[in-house]
Amino acid sequence: MSKKTEATIDSIISTEFKDKNAPGGAFMVTLKGKPLYKKAFGKANLELDINMTPDNVFQIGSMTKQFTAIAILQLEEQGKLKVNDPVSKYVKDYPNGDKITIQHLLTHTSGIKDFTKMKSISTIAQKEMKPEIMVDFFKNEPVDFLPGEKFDYNNSGYVLLGYIIELISGDTYENFIQKNIFDKVGMTHSYYATDRQIIPKRAYGYHKKEHGYVNKTIINFSIPFSSGSLMSTVDDMLKWQNALNQNTLLSSKESRKAFQKYQLNSGEEITYGYGWHLKEINGIPDREHGGSIFGFKSMAVYIPSKDIYVIGFSNCDCHSPTEITRNIAKIVVENFK
Repeated sequence: MSKKTEATIDSIISTEFKDKNAPGGAFMVTLKGKPLYKKAFGKANLELDINMTPDNVFQIGSMTKQFTAIAILQLEEQGKLKVNDPVSKYVKDYPNGDKITIQHLLTHTSGIKDFTKMKSISTIAQKEMKPEIMVDFFKNEPVDFLPGEKFDYNNSGYVLLGYIIELISGDTYENFIQKNIFDKVGMTHSYYATDRQIIPKRAYGYHKKEHGYVNKTIINFSIPFSSGSLMSTVDDMLKWQNALNQNTLLSSKESRKAFQKYQLNSGEEITYGYGWHLKEINGIPDREHGGSIFGFKSMAVYIPSKDIYVIGFSNCDCHSPTEITRNIAKIVVENFK
């Protein structure tokens, strides 16, 4: 990467991450599976005055959905489920479960109530919830629309997928992801989130208030569960992206399902696969997804035709890496035509 391109990327990031003494972030740009740019900004821990490094571990929020989607496809490849199966095949008493398919859950087209929009969420936010109890929390809520009628981003669908993974595999979601993804890919700094376990190089999460920064609000990770409870580093996420490209986890035929657009009942196409938004950067198709969870924000953009991957993490939910990551991707695409 030229010094000029590097300086341009620095300036894009520093518009948002300019204060060296504030919470910061880590960013990486890769081409053909190899890092071109990797830098950290700001502080990983304000109280201990520790600078961020590119090795810090962040909560990735909804980027977790990619892992949940691939886990479902792994079970399909093993012949243990089909994406067109109705939810009722696995969760017997799920309301309207014979009309809602696993694919509806994967593509956010199920119409079930998103638990993050329920007022009563505050009553359980700090409680340890078994997946079954978590599903019970939202399953009897009135639906927003009939399955397949529209696309509406939905965390409940992905919690339900995590529960289905547990029911079919006979293992916890955490163990399933660890054994079938993290261990296989060598993602040694990725975890199911915890506030108790000692996580080496953990970046601490912050909120910004009028008077300054405060430590993140605590949430029990059994709440976001398979919709948003994983932690990782930029290097581990590159291992993930490379594993997807090299079909380490799934055959190309099976993984293709995650990266194609789907249609609503009306025939209208949606710009979402399984766990990825399918959009464009400078008119070139990409796969992208962000995440937001108390104290953290994340974003990654992958451009298949160029094998360009750009990822950004922030340890304050006051800084969004979304547009920064997209803008970096635009610059890199221009530079590697």
